[in-house]
Amino acid sequence: MRHSPLIAGALLALCAMAPGVAAATDLLQVWQAARQHDPQGQVVEAARAAGAARREQAAALWRPTLGLSASAGYSSADSRMDGAQFAAPGFGNSTGVSFGTSVEGGTATRWTLGARQPLYSSERRAQQRQLSLAADAADLEWQAAQQDWMLLTAQRYFDQLLAERRLALLQQQQVAVDKAYTEAQDRYALGDQPITDSHEAAARARGLQAQVLAAANELELARQALQDSTGLAGEGLQLQAPAGQVADGQLAGLDAWLVLMQQHNPLLRLQQAQAEVAAAEVRKHSLAGSATVDLVAQASRERLGGSGDYGTASNSQSQQMVGVALNLPLYTGGWRSAKLAEALSLEQKARAELERARLQLAQQTRGSWLALNSGQARLAALEQALLASRARLDATRLGRQVGDRTTLDLLNAENDAAAAELALLQARTELLQNRLRLQALAGQLDLPGLQAVNAKLQP
Repeated sequence: MRHSPLIAGALLALCAMAPGVAAATDLLQVWQAARQHDPQGQVVEAARAAGAARREQAAALWRPTLGLSASAGYSSADSRMDGAQFAAPGFGNSTGVSFGTSVEGGTATRWTLGARQPLYSSERRAQQRQLSLAADAADLEWQAAQQDWMLLTAQRYFDQLLAERRLALLQQQQVAVDKAYTEAQDRYALGDQPITDSHEAAARARGLQAQVLAAANELELARQALQDSTGLAGEGLQLQAPAGQVADGQLAGLDAWLVLMQQHNPLLRLQQAQAEVAAAEVRKHSLAGSATVDLVAQASRERLGGSGDYGTASNSQSQQMVGVALNLPLYTGGWRSAKLAEALSLEQKARAELERARLQLAQQTRGSWLALNSGQARLAALEQALLASRARLDATRLGRQVGDRTTLDLLNAENDAAAAELALLQARTELLQNRLRLQALAGQLDLPGLQAVNAKLQP
């Protein structure tokens, strides 16, 4: 079952490429196709992988480092020492001795092998904290991007669905208006109807032609947006629409959703992580974080050989050292204090942005909850309005046949019925999208949430 998304995407692509085939396509299938095709997925996954690498960087800060440096080249050296004391077995002691060495254009070699293990560093500890938070932030950004991606895919799906239905209803109205226009002309020719009915039908027909053209353009844009993100040809899709009871039972209270938002909203948690990063930056540049203690080990050797003023000569020196190194900057020209002042200001800014995000997300949560809470009552009203408009249309058609209603009355009734049908469909899609938005604000939007919305769709 691991390859089911890939198989689903392949099947959808084959259905889209097959001529004359229009298979029913639901929201979940479109989402799986978007995951396989949309470059947004690659962007999100690459950002998450880069963030995960910061965890390894944080761990590496406290591991020992080992370095090797080596050099070779031509060098000259001249050293003299006067007034020295010399003592050697069999030679006695001599004072006022002079020593001299000289190498002209000799060969010089040098190598140094050094190891360092950090023992104490507040700055390094703050950097570790920042890198760990940055890795957590990458996971939160991935979660937020996944939710936004789902919402955008659902919006594109429903945009195309509504555009298709709007165009179909307008075309249906256009056929009815054209028929009414023809009948009005025929009745006028027979003297059974005034010329005004013909003019009204003609005006309505011209207006519908413009509306149909605008709706066709809107549908083309919606299809292209969905095709670009999924790779599915819009003309080959038969999108499923919400029908029947799309609202769930009792909706949890607003306070419960606000608590979920405070605890799980990825954008809010990301803002909190950024505030903690700013606080770690303050600690990094504070005076207490300036001292460092490292365990160091080093081995080195230098050699210079060649000919000089006194003949062939060579100098060599070897050193080995193991110990502890303390580094304490005493004066940095004001750089550290300036960086501390900057970090303090940025921390204050991050805290203010966190509070602003909390208020904005709480307001969005309230709006989505209220829209979802009132959506069921709105659907009931629109369903009754659709029944009433259809009954009025039937009555108007009958009245038109017996002469009690005019052509304009019939056209208005047909327009009202089409508008009521479209308004009900739009309200159903908005209810489902508000449900997804509320789940996203609470940090709860995932594949099962998308599947629950998909279950409300019917061919």
